[in-house]
Amino acid sequence: MYLATTDAAATVTKVTRGRIAGPVLALGAVSLVTDISSEMVTAVLPLYFVLQLGLSPLQFGFLDGLYNGVTALVRLLGGHVADRGGRHKLVAGTGYALSALSRLGLLLAGGGTVGIGASLAADRIGKGVRTAPRDALISLSAPPDMLGRAFGVHRAMDTTGALLGPLAAFALLWATADAYDAVFVVSFCTGLLGVLLLVAFVPGRTAQPTARPPAPAVGPRPRARLLTPLRDPAFRRIFVSAALLGAATIGDSFLYLLLQRRLAFAVSWFPLLPLGAAAVYLLLAVPAGRLGDRIGRRVPFLCGHAALLGGYGLLAATDVGPVLLVGVLLLLGVFYAATDGVLMALAGPVLPSARRASGMALLQTGQALCRLLAAAGFGAAWTLWGARPALLLAIAALAAALAAAVALLPRPDEPAGRPARGLSRP
Repeated sequence: MYLATTDAAATVTKVTRGRIAGPVLALGAVSLVTDISSEMVTAVLPLYFVLQLGLSPLQFGFLDGLYNGVTALVRLLGGHVADRGGRHKLVAGTGYALSALSRLGLLLAGGGTVGIGASLAADRIGKGVRTAPRDALISLSAPPDMLGRAFGVHRAMDTTGALLGPLAAFALLWATADAYDAVFVVSFCTGLLGVLLLVAFVPGRTAQPTARPPAPAVGPRPRARLLTPLRDPAFRRIFVSAALLGAATIGDSFLYLLLQRRLAFAVSWFPLLPLGAAAVYLLLAVPAGRLGDRIGRRVPFLCGHAALLGGYGLLAATDVGPVLLVGVLLLLGVFYAATDGVLMALAGPVLPSARRASGMALLQTGQALCRLLAAAGFGAAWTLWGARPALLLAIAALAAALAAAVALLPRPDEPAGRPARGLSRP
């Protein structure tokens, strides 16, 4: 899909084809351990909030939105700082450390909503600080025609941690008679291990020859501008599409709560629900990335959101237990496999290496803010009108956003690294 413009770039592509760079594997190992830590907590939070603390769906919606969207400005700042002087590893390591320390905040909060909210904010700030520099390191460590596979491998390793985290939480709750404090302590220790792995095995920024020629120099700028990536027409289309789709995504926790209420299974099994989706994600992340490298990343990205729409529809259309449980988890896993790493691989070649982290941070920020609104909106609709009307509203919103994204994203025959037809400036 991407054609090298120099002999040197062609040589690098030939040598590295079929191999995943060491920094990608090292970052995958860090994400695996860190995801065990974070998913241990994430798996029990809906139960902890709704069933033990007695929060309403509206309150949980705001906390869930905070958990996923509080990092908006921090993402932009983290990406901007990482790009200045190539401090990707330092900024990412700071974010990993902050997330690990936030587990102690949950331990000390004592069930207070304010303390829990502050701890969740600290965790999400850490995630926001690290995500863009980490993804920039992956993008800078792989040739453009292998970005989909590189992100797929990283996301597969990350998802392995997402599989092990809920299992660890389930085992701890079973062994300690529902002692949530034990989950928070083990999560903290595991998060610190991830920070140590990053320090020991992940190199700093690695420049990789790119298929896209560098932008011509236009003179030094007095300071970097956070919104500069939006001046590129291709990136602007990707950004708007991702934001619209994010605004129609209600969040996994709500899906799991709807499943639990619909199927009425014992709450002790609730932490295992993410395992089904994570297993599908793990199996399909690399194939989805390779497919995007071959035919263009637009197709799997759109198909992934179509799968999510199918999951919403299944929740609204059937009460058959096995069909509902397997179908929703399967479609949710397909959604993540086809969109998460694929979106970063889609945006990477559009961004110059000097703006890679800040551009990815801007894209992730758009999604985070829109998902914050979606979580709060769905929680409010559930509280005011009930679960089924809220779900039908979410289906309509996602269908409209998907139709808009089909029109906005470049066609399959337009490489992701070039502006879409009709959008380039004269």
